[in-house]
Amino acid sequence: MKKFVLFSLVIALLVACTTSPTGRRQLMLISPDAAIVESKKAYLGTMAELDQNKKLVSDPQLVKRVKTITGRLVTEAVALYPHTAEWEWSVAIIDDMETINAWCMAGGRMAIYTGIISKLDLTDDEMAQIMGHEISHPLANHTAERMSRAMAINMGVVAAGVASDSPGLTMTGAALAAKLALELPNSRVAEKEADRLGLELATRAGYKPEAAASLWRKMSEIGGSGGPEFLSTHPAPDNREKTLTALAPEMQKLNPGLKKSAVYPITIVQ
Repeated sequence: MKKFVLFSLVIALLVACTTSPTGRRQLMLISPDAAIVESKKAYLGTMAELDQNKKLVSDPQLVKRVKTITGRLVTEAVALYPHTAEWEWSVAIIDDMETINAWCMAGGRMAIYTGIISKLDLTDDEMAQIMGHEISHPLANHTAERMSRAMAINMGVVAAGVASDSPGLTMTGAALAAKLALELPNSRVAEKEADRLGLELATRAGYKPEAAASLWRKMSEIGGSGGPEFLSTHPAPDNREKTLTALAPEMQKLNPGLKKSAVYPITIVQ
């Protein structure tokens, strides 16, 4: 019985691979559609808590700025990936001056913290790079991939529990998987994909591609000993700024005049 369970787990991991929109093979134990469903549940729960604690920003000027920049990026995302027109694109502006972070879940549900806007003194071009990068993660199925990694880790712990007749170990693994699904950082490969695709989205939307390098320079400068929360889930190789600088001229050719895109009708969560 133990051998059968272990064999079944191995087979599940071997067959649960698919090709990402970027052409890379990905482990997919959970489908992108299922990731969207689970992400929506988590997002709505988080928004309800933020609303209760009056942490959702409604300042008209900031709302307009975020909505315009992100809306232009989404216009380009939908043009490149038409199926995402069905996503519920939305952004929450979270009032937290100490948190330097932003994210986008499967299905186009986003958040940006006032801390990252203020502490980095973001230009519109730099904000476009941040949101373009975050939007790129679900476009490339990185959310489902990260959740699948957490499930794979859990499966490994379950297998160890079965092999050792240790139900306690198996239960610990299940709890760990739930935690890792939310906290696992994206892989270096996924970050590289999001950097490139985010840079493309921002440029197509009409924002300066060189702002990607200046953004990461600012991020590095405020890192300090612990580093901002953004870097805890966004591993930053030493050559990231150099790579983005090298990509800028290539991206500029996509939109030489940096013509601004139309603003997609996204929802600002308030």
